[in-house]
Amino acid sequence: MRYLLFTLFLLLSINSRAQIDEGINRLLPARPPQSIPARIEGGDTVLLVNLNPVYVYPGMVFKNKREERYYSRLVRDVKLCLPLARIVSGTLIETAEYLETLPDDKAREKHLRQMQRDLIKDYEPTLRKMSYSQGKILLKLIVRECDSSPYEIIAAYRGYFAANFWQGVAKLFTADLKTDYNPTDNQADRLIERVIIMVEQGML
Repeated sequence: MRYLLFTLFLLLSINSRAQIDEGINRLLPARPPQSIPARIEGGDTVLLVNLNPVYVYPGMVFKNKREERYYSRLVRDVKLCLPLARIVSGTLIETAEYLETLPDDKAREKHLRQMQRDLIKDYEPTLRKMSYSQGKILLKLIVRECDSSPYEIIAAYRGYFAANFWQGVAKLFTADLKTDYNPTDNQADRLIERVIIMVEQGML
């Protein structure tokens, strides 16, 4: 499982222009508008800013110590995995955008080789220490942050043959690269979403 997670980061090492054109665009989210709305009041310009909603949850009630330990581990694991999932999302976008500015395939491949070395240096120690449960949470959070499953990401960058191969490897570790994230209908995902929101709001 550790090797599988590490490989997901390295799968950003694209080696052909055709693969970029084939899959990257459908993974990039639409860019939000850059202008900030405003209105004039008494001769002054007043910016209109939408504040993020604040969520208030009731305290957790545990049936037993086992549930309490599970929740404590979940909080720990989300705090570990959420930054990594956001790194994946940011890297996908930044890599696709930066590659568009390079003049030819040789320059792109040089950049990707350097990026691969940087990824290994920065994240290999963390990924190799992750447990199976942390790996599964990371896969779910990648779906949340990228709005695409790890399977879809691999297919876009490396093709469906590679995606199916790594899906087979994941199955050996009882993981699923086609995993979804549905906090509306899935109780486990709902609890993960609660933890994420509380972490973001500084409550955990």
